[in-house]
Order: sequence, then C-alpha cells, then structure tokens
Amino acid sequence: MFSLIQLESFVAVAEELHFGAAAERLNMTQPPLSRQIQLLERELQAQLFIRNSRRVELTAAGRVLLPNARRILDLSSKTSLEVSRVATGDAGTVVIGYTAVAGQAVLPDLLSQASKHLPHVTLVLREAVSVEQLEALSKGSIDIGLLRPMVTRPGVVTQLVKKDRLVVALPEGHDLATGKGVFIKELVGLPLMMYSTGEARYFYDLVLRLFDSVGARPNIAQIASQIPALLALVAAGLGVTLVPATAMEFAPRGVVFEEIIGANGLSNLNHSDMYLAWDESSTNPAAEMLRKIFLDSLTPESGEPNDSTGPKEPV
Repeated sequence: MFSLIQLESFVAVAEELHFGAAAERLNMTQPPLSRQIQLLERELQAQLFIRNSRRVELTAAGRVLLPNARRILDLSSKTSLEVSRVATGDAGTVVIGYTAVAGQAVLPDLLSQASKHLPHVTLVLREAVSVEQLEALSKGSIDIGLLRPMVTRPGVVTQLVKKDRLVVALPEGHDLATGKGVFIKELVGLPLMMYSTGEARYFYDLVLRLFDSVGARPNIAQIASQIPALLALVAAGLGVTLVPATAMEFAPRGVVFEEIIGANGLSNLNHSDMYLAWDESSTNPAAEMLRKIFLDSLTPESGEPNDSTGPKEPV
C-alpha cells in the first residue's frame, strides 16, 4: 500500500514538473524524493513520469493518479484537523436538554456562546422536563441539561445559571389582578392549575411548601407537567397557577401576573432557580468546553450572563 509521503512526493513533482523544485518545496533532497516516486511506481505497477535531461512529463497513468492523490491528501488533512478539533473540544457534537422555560430564558445565551466560541461544534437540542433530563444525564443520552434539580442524583453536577422565583398567573380581569401583589392566603379555595407529581415534582413540592407556610392546602382543579400547558389553562379562565417569573416572557394572551407577597420568610421559600447540569464522568471534550465557556460568561453574584442588560429579577 502506498503511503502519504509517497503521494505528497508525487503531487509535488507533478505540479512542479521538476525534481529539484519539488524537493525544495518538500524541504528534502532530490535522492530521497526520487526514491519515494520509485516506491510508488513499484506499488502501483505503473510508470508515472517520463523523464529525460530536459523535462519531466506525466504519463497517462500519472494524469489519472494526480486528481485522486490530491483528494486523498485533502481528506487526510481534513480528517487530521477534525480529529484534533474533537480531541480539544473545538469540534464534535453536544446534546443539550432544556425545559420549556429554560428554552426561553437561558438556552439563547448558551447557544450564543457556542456560536461565538465553538463554531465547529454541532448542537442537538432536546426539550424535556427536569426529571427526564436527570435520567438522560445519568444514561449519557444528553451531555448538558438546563433544569431545576428536584433531587440530588449521584454523579450529576449542577451549577446555578439563573435566579428565579414563582409569580401568580391569573386570567385577565381577575379580582386579584391589582398590580399590588397577591398573598398566598388569597389563593386558598381558588381552582389551582397544579404541576404533575411525576414529571414536575420540583414545582409541585415548591407550591405545597408555599401553601404550607400559611397553614393551607391548595384547591387543585387541573394537573399538567409543562408550564405552557398550565398557562393555557389559566388563559382559558379555568383557574390560577404559580409559575416561574421567566415564564412571563412567553405567556399567552389573556394571562396577567402578580408578585407573591407575604412575611419576610416567604422569600426564603420562593426560589425556582435554573441550573446547568452534567454528569461528572462525561468524556465529551466539546461538552466540557461549552460548559466552561458558558459558566465563565456568567457573573458570580447573580448567575446571569455578563453582557445581560436591564434590572435583575428579585429573588
């Protein structure tokens, strides 16, 4: 089988049509160059050049070989570059899981950082609730998750990327839509659009804790696993719900929002922060590079992107 150095030698002579010039181009002396051409001709069992004292010409076999040799050398160079990029994290594929809210509030910043710093990395996006993402991270079917960690999963590392809080979502025109905020006690007895205990356990438990803080239980009327579905129920006038403040950015028409107000201790309960998550045993260099770039772009105080503008949301 011929070697790459033999093909490089052949292409140099074929393009220069002069052994001395080809040898200089390859930073080698002429005898080793002639030797490589001889080995290639022996391997292919074909004469590639017609040589005399005045000139060098390609034979018919040489003319056939030249475009193929160029393609092989180009493919070799491209393959070497791609492998090197994958090994250093500059190329490859990263599978990103994200919740519906994270898709609006955090994912755009992550994608922007990837586009800016890792243009050769392919991103695969998969929307999923937090519990599904935790399972996918453990199985290795996603590389990065944007979620709310409802439970601690062995081997899964999380890092705060956006602070958030719950707000009350009300049908437009509701009596509690005053712009002055809503006490949790004012929601007692109202039909509540509630989170699924299976797929949205994090939010289910958080809502129960808020009601427990005032010694009450919610009047659960409908159940859904995704925030857009809960907001759709509110828009239809079927009741009220509690959603992350970031969900206000993609709320349907007919839904208005009020801040949750109450005792000083209430703010300690009202957290629905978003986290970047990954499996600590991951061996994907591109995913590791993307995580580092994105986390470095956040301010340590707030977990918000360094280049974000406007006031930060209160916790």
